[in-house]
Amino acid sequence: MRDGVTIGRAAAFVGVTVKTVRHYHKLGLVAEPQRDSSGFRRYGSTELSRLVQVRTLAAAGVPLAEIGPLLDGDPELFATGLADAERQLTERIEELIARRDTLRRLADGDRALLGDRAVTLLERMNGLGFPADEVATAREGWVLAKALVPEGFDDYLTHLEHALEDPRYVALIKRAAAAAAWAPDDPRVADLATAVADHYLANPAHLKIVTALQARTDTATRYTLIAHHGEEQTPTTVRLAALFESKLRAAGIHIPRPDPR
Repeated sequence: MRDGVTIGRAAAFVGVTVKTVRHYHKLGLVAEPQRDSSGFRRYGSTELSRLVQVRTLAAAGVPLAEIGPLLDGDPELFATGLADAERQLTERIEELIARRDTLRRLADGDRALLGDRAVTLLERMNGLGFPADEVATAREGWVLAKALVPEGFDDYLTHLEHALEDPRYVALIKRAAAAAAWAPDDPRVADLATAVADHYLANPAHLKIVTALQARTDTATRYTLIAHHGEEQTPTTVRLAALFESKLRAAGIHIPRPDPR
């Protein structure tokens, strides 16, 4: 007998993988059909209908452990379960819409404040896997930079756009962001400061990210506001920045020193 379809066709019909169908079988959500004379399991309308029901409920957010009792219960229990699933799905949709609207408002505000190029770069940093706090810290620094040194801001963005094309640069900056969670006396802090300084010194184009704004920043106070605006986050960040700047100064790179207090 060859009535019905193979597991591969059944999976494709329902919109899941063969592995998922087998998982449903293992959990007892869908009974395995009998094998035909050729040794293949054939899925008829009953099995296909059950697969569609399970897949639809799972996609709506119903936990797999609850789907069996829901489908096998009485009609009233099934209707109640569907209503609950619909309510939870509606709540999820409303939450996602609210998050999207928040992002749009933030993006619109940033575009007005920083311009399209900067917003695109922030989105790119998100896409490259930079931590959310690092992207937020970058944004705060850029707001200060644009306010204090507006004539150098576009050049700074150009240098950063090019640097983000280099996986080595991206990896180092992401590691520096992760270092905020280290202890200040962790020996990795000094090693990382050396690695970052060495990278900038070996890549003059990337070094301009550090020096471009400083060249147009005539006071140490302005430099401190831009370069050290996020230092309150952790003592490790303070030490890492100090070691990094010290190594650049030792190599002959002009880095303004903070005003003495």
